[in-house]
Amino acid sequence: VWHEDSDLADLDVVILPGGFSYGDYLRCGAIARFSPALQATIAHAQQGKLVLGICNGFQVLTEAGLLPGALMRNRDLHFVCDRVSLRVDRTDLPWTQNYPADQVITLPIAHGEGCYYADPDTLKQLEDNRQIVFRYCTASGEATEAAN
Repeated sequence: VWHEDSDLADLDVVILPGGFSYGDYLRCGAIARFSPALQATIAHAQQGKLVLGICNGFQVLTEAGLLPGALMRNRDLHFVCDRVSLRVDRTDLPWTQNYPADQVITLPIAHGEGCYYADPDTLKQLEDNRQIVFRYCTASGEATEAAN
């Protein structure tokens, strides 16, 4: 899909990949939110269809207001390239259905704006709506509040 496309009716799922795109030098996703394809992605999600944002794609979805909260610069403004442990909270989605509940997985990260922030009311709403799919944890599965 090209960024100027506005008809996504024939798609079952929209995946916004990462890769330092859409004006990272400003604020990740600040420019992408004006794209016709992203407006069509928002409509796609509002119809109950699947949307997945990976890395910069997650930042784009947050900037566009499709996801609540905000992504902030990492602690000490450092770029982080590492691996993190995540616990699988939901196994009823196409991208998590092959994981057992509470399985700990390790994923690579590489970002300068990786601190997701939402106020307590928003976090409660995300919990209540079962919108949290993974949680940061220790390698043994104990929940943590990861803050890069």
